[in-house]
Amino acid sequence: MSIFQIKGGNRLSGEIIPQGAKNEVLQILCAVLLTDEPVRIKNIPNIRDVNRLIEILGDLGVKIQKNSNGDYTFQADDIRMDYLQSKEFKKDGASLRGSIMLMGPLLAKYGKAYMPKPGGDKIGRRRLDTHFIGFMKLGAKYRFNEGEDFYGVETDEKNGLKGTYMLLEEASVTGTANLVMAAVLSKGKTTIYNAACEPYLQQLCRMLVRMGAKIQGIGSNLLTIEGVESLTGTEHTILPDMIEIGSWIGLAAMTKSELRIKNVSWENLGLIPDVFRKLGITVERENDDIYIPAHENYKIQKFMDGSILTVSDSPWPGFTPDLLSIVLVVATQAKGSVLIHQKMFESRLFFVDKLIDMGAQIILCDPHRATVIGLNQEIPLRGTTMSSPDIRAGIALLIAALSAKGKSVIHNIEQIDRGYENIDTRLRAIGADITRA
Repeated sequence: MSIFQIKGGNRLSGEIIPQGAKNEVLQILCAVLLTDEPVRIKNIPNIRDVNRLIEILGDLGVKIQKNSNGDYTFQADDIRMDYLQSKEFKKDGASLRGSIMLMGPLLAKYGKAYMPKPGGDKIGRRRLDTHFIGFMKLGAKYRFNEGEDFYGVETDEKNGLKGTYMLLEEASVTGTANLVMAAVLSKGKTTIYNAACEPYLQQLCRMLVRMGAKIQGIGSNLLTIEGVESLTGTEHTILPDMIEIGSWIGLAAMTKSELRIKNVSWENLGLIPDVFRKLGITVERENDDIYIPAHENYKIQKFMDGSILTVSDSPWPGFTPDLLSIVLVVATQAKGSVLIHQKMFESRLFFVDKLIDMGAQIILCDPHRATVIGLNQEIPLRGTTMSSPDIRAGIALLIAALSAKGKSVIHNIEQIDRGYENIDTRLRAIGADITRA
């Protein structure tokens, strides 16, 4: 098990290029199973979760060619369906929550799919009902082997999947992605209402259209899909990771640093710049870059009626839940107070005890809400020893450590590596004092 050793308090400077988006690439990699032809994907981040899924695709029989760093070609013309029933897959699939999105393409193309109960971050209940109810509406039969925590969906060989109307109970991103990938090869028309519409889902839909799929309503919560018999190969480039971009904005503010974030795809950032501006951070647009000047102080805004600011998460185009931990940490050194309301997951705020140990003024109201009283950079956080509970809390604690006075040690950094590429090397390049041991 590796750790990060950090000496905080350094001002950073320079340029950072965001990695490819983790939440997009996991969908895109699963979609290569929908065609026998080669699919080339660029800007793939070198992170644990993505590498694990690429390994699973290889074990499934997908031919994989690495063209250069972050640039791969995949061809799924000889799939080993027997691997899905193996002990190896039951172990491999359970280690990665994103592997659930293999089911839609496999069900659509091969008529059956199996999946162990997936793992991932321990951030509260993350139900799979949306996936399986949708598969059943398309005509698949569902089974669950409770003793082995093993799911299965199968179609009638004669009839296959048939298009239908479905109203999703929740706008699940992975659920929508799975159902879209199943529907593109189904017979007839499928209508998905209350669909997720995140930029990453839009990217998946546009890639499928280039492959020959017929999808209308991309970018809205109402998707209409006319099934086709087969799809062709294509090329696709992954967007920059908006969660990493938000993390760099928070890092700059907390460490009083001047940073430039390159090629951020502004049109796909949604509310992210505005939420950080509400915390008093200057976020300037220069072409497709974000420029953050050094901040000696930053002041949290209030609502127009003078009441305390609340920052909460909601499905796109609302503010992403993946950045609430960053917002919370940034608020600890702001001037003013803010209520953080984590609506979508009930366990993501439990890491605040570690920040309180560092000297932050935080009241954890309940599993969903925390009130932060900013220290206005007058009392720096104190270095301490802590452990990363999940990807997003891990990067928030790392930012806190980089701003803190003294030395910090972060354990369980494999969680951070799941979502952030070569994070320590990239931080050292802009002046951070961080080592991996």
